[in-house]
Amino acid sequence: MKSFMDDNFMLNSRVAERLYHDYAAKQPIIDYHCHLNPQEIFEDKRFANLTEIWLYGDHYKWRAMRANGIAESLVTGEPGVGDEERFAAWVKTVPHTLGNPLYHWSHLELRRHFGIEELINEKNGPIIWEKANAMLASDRFSVRQLIREQGVEAICTTDDPTDSLEYHVGIRKLDDFECVVLPSFRPDKGLEIRRPTFLPWVRKLEEVSGRKIGQYADFLEALDDRIEFFEQAGCIVSDHALDRVSYAETSLEEVSAIFTRAIEGLTLTEEEESKYKTLTLVHLGRKYAELGWTMQLHIHASRNNNSRKFSALGPDTGFDSVYDGLLAYPLMKLLDAIDSGGSLPQTILYSLNPNDYIVLGSLMGSFQDGNTPGKIQLGSAWWFNDTKNGMLEQLDTLANLGLLSRFVGMLTDSRSFLSYPRHEYFRRILCDMIGGWVVKGEAPEDLELLGGMVENICYHNAKNYFRL
Repeated sequence: MKSFMDDNFMLNSRVAERLYHDYAAKQPIIDYHCHLNPQEIFEDKRFANLTEIWLYGDHYKWRAMRANGIAESLVTGEPGVGDEERFAAWVKTVPHTLGNPLYHWSHLELRRHFGIEELINEKNGPIIWEKANAMLASDRFSVRQLIREQGVEAICTTDDPTDSLEYHVGIRKLDDFECVVLPSFRPDKGLEIRRPTFLPWVRKLEEVSGRKIGQYADFLEALDDRIEFFEQAGCIVSDHALDRVSYAETSLEEVSAIFTRAIEGLTLTEEEESKYKTLTLVHLGRKYAELGWTMQLHIHASRNNNSRKFSALGPDTGFDSVYDGLLAYPLMKLLDAIDSGGSLPQTILYSLNPNDYIVLGSLMGSFQDGNTPGKIQLGSAWWFNDTKNGMLEQLDTLANLGLLSRFVGMLTDSRSFLSYPRHEYFRRILCDMIGGWVVKGEAPEDLELLGGMVENICYHNAKNYFRL
């Protein structure tokens, strides 16, 4: 019987052990999609205590605490509730997460960052709190030092087109920080034309672009201006939350009229919204291809399901789930429309619904170009799929329908600077899967072949794909 989380944690064969320790573990990290705050990186933020670095903004942990019957005041906090109380509530919850990746992640975060190996429970809570807080007071636990110690070579944050990117510019000027921190272009607010946030966002776009936006053509030119601005700041990726993928045949004249109606404050239909999104995404996709960017499509999330909690706490607080709308036809038509001029950019397709993996895995093969290895990617297991079984399902689907050896690998999709052990978790699962093939006689015990494949998936594929 193995010890809990020993050196060969999750590695169940001799080949898996060799693949992880000799090939995967030493690879740098390229975190090409996350929600880290660039201001905190630039300012080299320090944390007051373990709760601030471990629980603030972590909606994964918040969901588990609510499920454990923890009051909201101890989950997201409120005036008068101390950080030590919130920490104690999380420690009380952790033993109940056994079977959930949070149990492994939480122990990995303490072990890899703090060297704390005590089991997380109420008995050990005070010991963990004291040890971690003492270490957080040292110079080792500034944001940039945490990034260095985890071997992170590149980070792509998530940024609105109206952002100033001043902190990205500032990070690039730092003499003592080797990690490349780049913005990602995420124009979701400019696509959601029927939401009340649309008009205020257009006015902000006017302000930052210096363009008067009265017509759809003005709007596209302003977006192009911001894309060029992001390009100058080093941007290499865009990102779109396509919670419901839609496609509608339309024309420039028709969408121009739809945009004018929106600017005038008139109500639009779902069909008009689909037409607007279709033409706008086609325009953006072609622009990304022109600049050599990668387009990321995050599909089938159902966000802010609990309206009462959304009103009280806002978005990204743990009240989201998987969506199951139609996908194959509208996504195929959208990609085909962008590609029709030979201008489909490198594209990563993620879905929060694992039932979509077969659709995405087969669809991406229709748009590979015979030039760029792995140009269209089946994105890593995302959000609720970021589990052992979820990762294995995504990897297995990709291996069956595409080229696993060309996969660009793991990302954190996280707001926490303690999340980088998730790359270790992924790498162990990957090595165990490939090692299992050898044990079953489904792959040769050729460590040069398999080790090179593992190194590529963990690091080199992403480095080459994103031209880093």
